[in-house]
Amino acid sequence: MVFLCLSAITRAQAHRLWRKQTALAYASIMSLLFDSFWRAAAYCLRPRVIVLSLLPLVLMMGLSVGLGYLFWDAALDQVRSWLDAFAFSGTLWNWLDNLGAGGLKTALAPLLIIFAITPLIVVVSLLVVAVFMTPALVSLVAQSRFKNLKKMRGASFVSSVLWSLGSTLAALVALIISVPLWAIPPLILVLPPLIWGWLTYRVMAFDALAEHATDAERRTLFRKYRVTLLGMGVLTGYIGAAPSLVWASGALFAAAFVILVPVAIWIYTLVFAFSSLWYAHFCLAALQDLRHATAIAHGQSGSAGPVDIITLEPQ
Repeated sequence: MVFLCLSAITRAQAHRLWRKQTALAYASIMSLLFDSFWRAAAYCLRPRVIVLSLLPLVLMMGLSVGLGYLFWDAALDQVRSWLDAFAFSGTLWNWLDNLGAGGLKTALAPLLIIFAITPLIVVVSLLVVAVFMTPALVSLVAQSRFKNLKKMRGASFVSSVLWSLGSTLAALVALIISVPLWAIPPLILVLPPLIWGWLTYRVMAFDALAEHATDAERRTLFRKYRVTLLGMGVLTGYIGAAPSLVWASGALFAAAFVILVPVAIWIYTLVFAFSSLWYAHFCLAALQDLRHATAIAHGQSGSAGPVDIITLEPQ
């Protein structure tokens, strides 16, 4: 009986200790999350970051203008012919005329095209930012906050590009498969941001650690902070939905379309620049903590250089 009582007390103490450690771990993650969020927001106001965001804007605008010049009129004619071919289109046009909204017939085809190409614009913007901005932004964060964090170059530029392309392909496949589910009202508000969030997390977190972390360190951090990193991506996915309103406004107000399209693309660029900075602050701080904790566990001094990775439980 005494043994059973002692065993029960030991289990209760172990459970309380586990709960305390879990609470401390989550508090540490939340502190790191919010600290990196506000730092990223502040960095977005730096002139260097704003100037860097202009390069993807110029590239995206050149691509958009070129494709629009070549295919916009043909795409409009094709979509309008498809709409006219539907059996319900005549009823729909009459119903809009009766409501005094006959002008929507003119805006419907541009809106459909814009909604169709928006995912492509998002993906290309993300890749352009990842290739042309993220290395410079990670370097900016490292020079400002993590000068003593040793660079191990665990991933090359080619590896980063292949990782981004593979993740993008997987996200596009998931997006296409999920399209029929968008007819269910709640899912259209969940699935696209979740897919974009997963893609953002995969691309931005990998690039943030490519220069500084070893392959083992990167896998450890991905495993430990997977839920947090995905949540960061989903949040930026919802923030990235804002430019869609600008796209729609450009279709409804044709006179301002030429002005609103660059604004929308620049917003996409800034959103992904912010997410890149957020991941850079979060991942480099997490890497520094990982090296410090591992050094202490191994009885080593210092936290700037890499050490052998010990097994860490995901928080």
